Amino acid sequence: MSNSGTFTKLRPQSLLRQLSNSSENICIQAFSNSVSWIIYLEQGKIIYASHSVEPFDRLERHLRRLAEQIPQITSETRVQLRMTFELDSPNQSIEYSSNSISQPAEYQAIYWLVNQQNLNSTQTALLVQELVIEVIESFLLIKEGTYQLTELHNIIPLCSLDTEKISEHCHARLTSWQSLVPKISSPYQRPYLLIKSKFPTKDLPELQPDLTNWMKGFSLRHLAVIMNQDEIQLTQSLYPHIMNGAIILHEPDPPFDKLPKIFTESLPASEWVTEWVKTEVSSIIAQEPRSTITKAPSNIIAKNIAPVTKLLQISAPFRENLQEPTLPNNINPPQKIVTAATATTKKVHKIVSVDDSPTILKEISRFLESENFSVVTINDPLKAIMSIIRHKPDLILLDLNMAGVDGYELCRIIRNNSKFKATPIIFVTGNKGIVDKVKAKLVGASGYLTKPFTRAELLKIVFMHLL
Repeated sequence: MSNSGTFTKLRPQSLLRQLSNSSENICIQAFSNSVSWIIYLEQGKIIYASHSVEPFDRLERHLRRLAEQIPQITSETRVQLRMTFELDSPNQSIEYSSNSISQPAEYQAIYWLVNQQNLNSTQTALLVQELVIEVIESFLLIKEGTYQLTELHNIIPLCSLDTEKISEHCHARLTSWQSLVPKISSPYQRPYLLIKSKFPTKDLPELQPDLTNWMKGFSLRHLAVIMNQDEIQLTQSLYPHIMNGAIILHEPDPPFDKLPKIFTESLPASEWVTEWVKTEVSSIIAQEPRSTITKAPSNIIAKNIAPVTKLLQISAPFRENLQEPTLPNNINPPQKIVTAATATTKKVHKIVSVDDSPTILKEISRFLESENFSVVTINDPLKAIMSIIRHKPDLILLDLNMAGVDGYELCRIIRNNSKFKATPIIFVTGNKGIVDKVKAKLVGASGYLTKPFTRAELLKIVFMHLL
C-alpha cells in the first residue's frame, strides 16, 4: 500500500479518523515548515508518533516526569541514551524512504530501556502514550504542507493506543491552550520575570519561589518539568502576571520556533468529539476559562505488549502476551511532588568552563550567569586540574581542541580523581563524528556540545545534567 499527495489545507483530525478505521498497517509522514512528523498505525491504532524537533529532548522530559514511577532510570541512564542513540543532526532523527521507514532513534532508545529491564510493560505503555500525545497535539495544528502514506515496516509495537481517544484528548488540551491566546502562542515561549517592585501584585496569585528562580530562559514546557506540574496548569498560574506585565514572554528558541503555533481561530469542529470531550470543553469555557486537563485518561491505552527480549531483533510482536492493563490510580504523578528537580531549584550550581578561547568563555558566561548558575572560566588548560579541584564544580565544560593539551587526556585525569567520578563533563568541540563520540565515552565524558552553539543548546545540555 503506497499513496502520496499534497495538501494546502490539511485536516489532521479527519486524516487520523479515516485511517483509524483502516485494517492495514500504515505510516503517515507529514512535512510542514521544515518539520517532519511520523505516525505509525497498526490496524487503526497508533503505536508511536514522533517529530523531528529535538526528539531526545522530548524523551528526556517525559522520562523525568515518570521519575517517581521509574526511579531506576537515573540521570546517568538518560545520558547514556543520548550518547548511544542520538544522531549528530536533528534532521536525521526521523529517516524517510520510499520503500521503508527506519525506527526513530528515540524509539530505539526506548527499546533499549525495555531490553535492559529499566521499564516494565505498563511503564513503557505510559511513556509511549505521553510522547504520542505531545506529538499529536502539534500535528493537529498543521495547516499547510505535504504528506505521504506508506505501508508500515520494520517497527515492533510496544503498545497500541486508541486513535480516537488520543485525538479527543489532544483536541481538549488545545482548547485549553486556546483560552490563553493571544498572549500564549506556543508552549515553547520563554517567560522572564521582571523586577517585582515595579508592578502591583497584591491582587495577583502568588508565584512559587522555586519558579521565580528558573523563569530566566526556560520554555513553559521545560519549566513545567522542573516544577513537576502540568504545563497548561503552570501557564495558567503565570497568565495573570503576563497580562499584568510582570512577566514578559520571549519567542521560542530555534528549532522549537518551527513548530505550529496555537492559532487564535477556533479549531475545526470535529465529528468525533464525544460526550467526554464535550463535558471537558464546556467545563473549560463555562466554569473556569483557564482550567486544564492535567492527566490523560488512563483508558487511552488500548493494548500493551510484554517486554521484548532482544533489542531490535524481533520480527514480530508478542501477540500472545497482549493484555488490557488498567493503570493504577497513582500512575500519574500528583501536581506537586518534591523530586530531585524541585529540590535542587534553590541551589546555585557552579559550572567550570575550560577553554583557551576568551570569546567562547565570554559567551558561556553571558549565557549562564543570568540563569542561576555560578560560572568559573579557565583559559589556561595547564592550570585546569588544580582550579577544578579548588572550585569543586557541579558540571565541567571542557574544550577538546586546546593548544598543547589533549582534551581527552584531560578528561581522563579529571575522572581519575574520586571527587569527580560522577561530575558531568561536557565536551565543547567542533568534532562530532562517530570516532570522536566513542573516544569521548571511553574517557568518561557525559555529553557533547558542538560549536558553534546557541544559548538554547547550552541551556538544554545543562538542564539535562543538573536539573
